[in-house]
Amino acid sequence: MTSITSVELNYLVFRYLQESGFTHSAFTLGYEAGINKCTIDGNLIPPGALITFVQKGLQYLEMEANMSNNDVEMDEDFSFLQPLDIITKDVNQLRQMIKEKRKNIQKDKDKDKEKNKDKDKNKDREIDREHEAERGRVREKERHKKEEREKEREKAESNKEPEKQPEELADGDMVMDKEDKDAIGHEENGTSIVGQEPMDIATASTQASQEACEIPGSDVTILEGHTSEVCACAWSPTGSLLASGSGDSTARIWTIADGLCKSGAQNSPLNVLVLKHVKGRTNEKSKDVTTLDWNGEGSLLATGSYDGQARIWTTNGELRSTLSKHKGPIFSLKWNKKGDYLLTGSFDKTAIVWDVKAEEWKQQFEFHTGPTLDVDWCNNVSFATSSTDHMIYVCKIGEIHPIKTFAGHQGEVNCVKWDPTGSLLASCSDDITAKIWCMKQDKYVHDLREHSKACGYDPIRTPNS
Repeated sequence: MTSITSVELNYLVFRYLQESGFTHSAFTLGYEAGINKCTIDGNLIPPGALITFVQKGLQYLEMEANMSNNDVEMDEDFSFLQPLDIITKDVNQLRQMIKEKRKNIQKDKDKDKEKNKDKDKNKDREIDREHEAERGRVREKERHKKEEREKEREKAESNKEPEKQPEELADGDMVMDKEDKDAIGHEENGTSIVGQEPMDIATASTQASQEACEIPGSDVTILEGHTSEVCACAWSPTGSLLASGSGDSTARIWTIADGLCKSGAQNSPLNVLVLKHVKGRTNEKSKDVTTLDWNGEGSLLATGSYDGQARIWTTNGELRSTLSKHKGPIFSLKWNKKGDYLLTGSFDKTAIVWDVKAEEWKQQFEFHTGPTLDVDWCNNVSFATSSTDHMIYVCKIGEIHPIKTFAGHQGEVNCVKWDPTGSLLASCSDDITAKIWCMKQDKYVHDLREHSKACGYDPIRTPNS
């Protein structure tokens, strides 16, 4: 290593004093150190040479203190030191300072990590609470719907009693007519028209009503196996397979043979495939199968779940792919007619088009300000979405903005459905209305207001509901 001589150092100090304006001090140092006799060419010394020299020395000490004893490279973040510390302390003391400094930095990092973990946990808890609240809301509305169905059924049962009264009255009239006919004999030529025709009409009407309302038990097949409520159900286009999705974290594919409901056939064993959405066990939280749909050929079944994942299954019950990007429960899921794209709508306010062959998302549409409740394809590349934000958007693959916006509902828009031509769209809402929209107009073309309660509400819906 090159060393500096006292003469060279004195000259650097002499130049520093001169450049700093300390003329007398520079003269005294130059006289006592014999600067005028040294052979150093002052023209070769740049201004501020002493300051530069000292700074580089401090930087060298700082680097040396940051290096480990054996390594030539720094193994951790570089720690900057104060000039006074570098001047007043040796390398070992500086290294000890850096060690303490790094310990404190690590403690701060650990604290930050803990804080971030707590924040993440709180965020996860908040998401879980939101999901649980949504589940509770869905369950509550399902309970109300069941209660309403029970009331309607009880009302229907009670209405049957008055229907029987005319029949009984008719029977009584018939007996009276016979007695009167026997009593008066030849009067009226033995005929009576008082009770016979009303009796016949009432009886015929009652029998027709009973035949229309009552289904023989022999014509009913009960598919048993799910351990929780059934949320979705859909026939395969092939006609012999029925898919069902449940809150027990499974979907099932039932093979319904021809003539299954004929007399005696319901006692035969059913062929069913269980599609488990949780490995190893069922009934796990947030794994409810909320929606399902068959592709056009009936060869693939897609299911949507409360865990935000869409899954594609073969008719043999084999899981073909899992599609993950949504950050909330999937409420609706539809195949396009061609079968190359799958469309999903989620609680996370978005709709996603998936490329089924590539098993990846093609485009995510983030237009709604509330959970996306339903989706439906208009054709192979465009579709409609509805939401709790009261809005309906018509979107197209490749477009970053909606190609059409329908605003008019005053409540959550629960369902949307295109007509076969793709020119008219039907929607139903919590505002107790159903509306018909046309792509050529901004305002609805029909406003159907005959409902007395929320129309079509079912976030855990069946396809084509």
